[in-house]
Order: sequence, then structure tokens, then C-alpha cells
Amino acid sequence: MNTLHPKIAEVLTQTFKVPAEDIRPDSTMDSLEMDSLAVAEFAVIIKEHLGVDADADKLYKDATLAEISAFIGGTAMSGRR
Repeated sequence: MNTLHPKIAEVLTQTFKVPAEDIRPDSTMDSLEMDSLAVAEFAVIIKEHLGVDADADKLYKDATLAEISAFIGGTAMSGRR
């Protein structure tokens, strides 16, 4: 996973109380028991912390954390918000 992994892990563990050992690149929001409301809240937190408009529609429940991280990183690198 890229350099966003620690920030994503921090948000998931501190805000959503996901056990750190469950946060792996192949984990999905669904496997972490994140419902659609939690995914939407996660997107808002990512926008606040990283300045990236991570539209919840892009954070599909079946996307892996590696895919989510790549999306967020790609969005940040392209300067889109």
C-alpha cells in the first residue's frame, strides 16, 4: 500500500474502532463491517484530513483498501478536489 496507508489506518482505528490487525491492503469496507453511512463518513474525514474529495461513490464497499488508497492518492496527485 502507498504512503496513505498510515493515515487510512489511523482514521479506521480511531474513528471507526476497526482493529488494527484487520486493516490489510486486501481488506474491503464490507469486510471491516463498514456500512454505507460509515463509508460516507470516511469520505468526509478523508476530505477534511487530506483535502481530497473522496466521493463515497468511488469508495465502493467491495473495493480493497489498496484500491481506495490508490484512488485517493491519484486524486491528490492530479490536484482534483
